[in-house]
Amino acid sequence: MENPPLRIVQITPGAGKMFCGACLRDNALVTALRKLGHAALMAPLYLPLTLDEEDQSAGLPIFFSGINVYLEQQSALFRNAPDWLHQALASPTLLKWASGAAAKTRPADLGQMTISMLRGEDGNQARELEKLLDWLRAEKPDVVSLSNALLVGMARRIKAELRVPVLCSLQGEDWFLDMLPSPDRELAWQTAAERAADVDLFISPSRYFADLMQGRLKLAPQRVRVLSNGMNLDGYAAATSKSNGQPPVLGYFARMCREKGLETLVNAFILLRKRGKVGNLKLRIGGSCGPADQVVVDELRARLQTNGLLADVEFCPNLSRADKQSFLRSLSVFSVPATYGEAFGLYVIEALACGVPVVQPRHAAFPELIAATGGGLLCAPNDEPALADAIESLLLDPARARSLGEAGQKAVQEHFGIETMARQMAELCREARRTASSGS
Repeated sequence: MENPPLRIVQITPGAGKMFCGACLRDNALVTALRKLGHAALMAPLYLPLTLDEEDQSAGLPIFFSGINVYLEQQSALFRNAPDWLHQALASPTLLKWASGAAAKTRPADLGQMTISMLRGEDGNQARELEKLLDWLRAEKPDVVSLSNALLVGMARRIKAELRVPVLCSLQGEDWFLDMLPSPDRELAWQTAAERAADVDLFISPSRYFADLMQGRLKLAPQRVRVLSNGMNLDGYAAATSKSNGQPPVLGYFARMCREKGLETLVNAFILLRKRGKVGNLKLRIGGSCGPADQVVVDELRARLQTNGLLADVEFCPNLSRADKQSFLRSLSVFSVPATYGEAFGLYVIEALACGVPVVQPRHAAFPELIAATGGGLLCAPNDEPALADAIESLLLDPARARSLGEAGQKAVQEHFGIETMARQMAELCREARRTASSGS
């Protein structure tokens, strides 16, 4: 057989009770790899996964139990505690309970733990790594894939014990590491760069992020490949035409936080309503909302109330897959004006899959997505009047908005399906195996 099936283990951190874009992508990817005939497994880390499709990690233990990881960081005594205690604290039920507290944790509080995890077998969580290795030895994978570069500390021991290539996706780690306090921030970047040398191949969702992380992790260009994120397109369809009497709807669907540009969009909406050119414009806000995000949401609700617009805004947190699709189909224009360097922006592809045109800032990966899909407009980043202008131009020209939405949907169907990503991922796995076997 020219290309025999591969045994691939995908290692993915769980986000507890919150939806996580990387978790959704990894889960869909494992599903698609299995449909292609590969023996793909998804090993969860830290906390249970919250997903909008069937959980491909069901039945597997949660490695690096979040409670154990925390206590091992805090106590040398606990690092030597008996196995029965570690096993009890890895209970899925207990971890699900702990997810609520985890949602309140800020990157600024995780400096020392991040550095320890990046140190792998030399860190305080070495015991957890050995448990994962025991399981991997029994599974005998051909390739191990890490969900993000914060896991590169595992690569050295995995390669030494299993003699298989290790791939690693790049998923916006720069924002997290840059949020750590100094000097933890500098040491974390240094440690990540050192441990990145143990990874065979890095996979970036955009050219923008590949170039950025090549510099920050000191990677040779040939060690990074660009592979756009894909999505399961089942259930996505274009929005039906709105009746003449139905008001236009501006939409947002991402984590409800300032970094994703929620405050920017709310301010642009207020500006649009004050201008009055788009009659009776509504705003719908959806996406993940944890305890830390609720503070921002409450502030924005108060601002909308002060401007007399709260009744025209709907907040829809933590929707199911079907409800998310219905939400997106209800929109006239979509925007998530992220204020930081977004590595990809799967939410853009989701909106376009429903035929909804998008308006995004002209920075990070967004120019690549708009060029690849033809599904929207770009505007100056972090500029509320410019964002309002671009949104307004589409709302006042429904024919143009419809044309952009249709072009975007066609491009997503042709190039951003999860099956396309899975085939390309399998080929990168084969390439890594060939390179490893040749010793180059």
